[in-house]
Amino acid sequence: MDLQPETVVQCPYCGEPVTLLLDLSAGDQEYVEDCQVCCQPMLVAVSTDGAGDYRADARRESD
Repeated sequence: MDLQPETVVQCPYCGEPVTLLLDLSAGDQEYVEDCQVCCQPMLVAVSTDGAGDYRADARRESD
């Protein structure tokens, strides 16, 4: 299992695709990362299933 895969999410502010480098060694997590395009703070939620599969979503920080 690659512990730092790249994934692409859509910025909830500007709608542009944003590439994220994920650290899956920490398991499920939420953190704030600024959009690389519009600099707005996105709340990134990462969930893992323990078998190497993961899901990453981004939403507005204030939601």
